[in-house]
Amino acid sequence: MSGLVVSVQICPGQRQPMRPLAEADLQLGGIPGDSHFAPESARQLLLIEAETLSRFGLAPGGVKDNVTVEGIGLMGLAAGTRIGLGTAEVEITKECEPCSRMDESRSGLRLELEGRRGMMAKVVRPGKVRPGDPVQVLAREEPEVVG
Repeated sequence: MSGLVVSVQICPGQRQPMRPLAEADLQLGGIPGDSHFAPESARQLLLIEAETLSRFGLAPGGVKDNVTVEGIGLMGLAAGTRIGLGTAEVEITKECEPCSRMDESRSGLRLELEGRRGMMAKVVRPGKVRPGDPVQVLAREEPEVVG
């Protein structure tokens, strides 16, 4: 399964508008300068499908997404799935549940986005990503069996 990066953006601070980037340097912890940058966080990045944003009349970054992709279904991917973004690699950690702040953009948006807001991910291999770069599902990281 493969697609393309449509847009990359950061949130410079709480309740501030997303800022589009021509290129992002993904590091362990996310994107430097993003308010969610944290090496131990499961929410270093929020990935969303461009098709979902289009369906709801939203622009990239409209639901505080960091990376907007097209041509790849993110919502069915299991935690542990690895995705190549440009020269970086990220690992899906969990589905992003829409919060009440979605309704600040448009009344009822929170309910509309249930099961569609995107997937949270952490950076597992640093690298660069920019609009037009390939996105590819690589593999699912299997838990280590001890014993």
